[in-house]
Amino acid sequence: MRKVWLIFSQSATVAMAVLFVVATFKPQWLQGVTWRAALPDATVAVAPQAASLPGRAASGVIPPFSFADAAKRAAPTVVSVITSSSPARNQRGDQWFRYFFGDQQAQPQSGVGSGVIVSPEGYILTNNHVVDHMDDIEVMLADGRRAQAKVIGTDPDTDLAVLKVDLDRLPTITFGDSDTLLVGDAVLAIGNPFGVGQTVTAGIVSALGRNQLGINTFENFIQTDAAINPGNSGGALVDARGNLVGINSAIYSRSGGSLGIGFAIPVSVARQVMDSLIRDGQVTRGWIGVEPRDLTPEIAETFNLPITQGVLITGVLHNGPAALGGIRPGDVVTQVGGNVVANTAQLLNTVAALSPGKTAAIKVQRGNDTLNLSVVVAKRPKPTAQFRPQEEEEQQ
Repeated sequence: MRKVWLIFSQSATVAMAVLFVVATFKPQWLQGVTWRAALPDATVAVAPQAASLPGRAASGVIPPFSFADAAKRAAPTVVSVITSSSPARNQRGDQWFRYFFGDQQAQPQSGVGSGVIVSPEGYILTNNHVVDHMDDIEVMLADGRRAQAKVIGTDPDTDLAVLKVDLDRLPTITFGDSDTLLVGDAVLAIGNPFGVGQTVTAGIVSALGRNQLGINTFENFIQTDAAINPGNSGGALVDARGNLVGINSAIYSRSGGSLGIGFAIPVSVARQVMDSLIRDGQVTRGWIGVEPRDLTPEIAETFNLPITQGVLITGVLHNGPAALGGIRPGDVVTQVGGNVVANTAQLLNTVAALSPGKTAAIKVQRGNDTLNLSVVVAKRPKPTAQFRPQEEEEQQ
């Protein structure tokens, strides 16, 4: 019996070796083998024919995983935004400057970004920095049509803008739900990087709720590793079904190109801003006039505070809403309108959501005392040109 088993084992080994050699060097010899006939009882999984998807050859096979349907739905709604500004003549009055250098004329500025058609009426969502200080804005659709665009409204605090074009038969994007996104969800970034033409890149959601990056005043970014490059700004971030979940806005890069860290504004934020801009031409937010700082354990220990979470107020605007409500430098805000605030970003967003003219209950810790103060909320002033984004976000 042992001898028979040894012969069988050697035969099986030789047969496997021969099969391996043939499969490696002469695979065409095996293509004619009918495996179903050789194994009549076997169940063979057959890939669905590509004829079920338009555009694929009937003889082909659908890839095991494809974003083709999502790209086909969303890509026609993403446009290129081509901008330019007229050069301004040098206004210096120094005659010696003109004598040596002549009348200086600034170079015209131009740029290419992206946008997303959000309604049949021609409204387009894009980034504020794409159209800021631009005199001429032209939109080019995926089907080749071009049209001049009018700025309906801008919101520098979220870096969003709404444009409008007068064209018919416009494709429109379907809004998704960015609040249901999870880290690891597949997403596509669609735009016009470097002006090369419409491009689709794929990746996943790398992180959610990114803030304190110094990019915008109000930050709640979706982070993705889908390639986003200059020119993608204002383009669409869509889910695997082609629904809009974000507006591509910024990248982290040391070279100017994609390093796999891109940021998109969630569509939940973009839609609120868009509705306000279309309805009122501006976004109205609450403001109380304080300069906040995150409360760290070291600061809490230094001030001998009984709490470790909250927002330290380092400055209060004279005769501002907070000052009139009794808030002082050194106070630690722990709640606004019943909502707990643990860091500067939460304080900023919570105050911004308050209605100007309304009274808000603000809970603060002052030394060992807990105080409940009432502050009449004011309208948030527009950011001024001399403030950088990092400075703007400190003005609550």
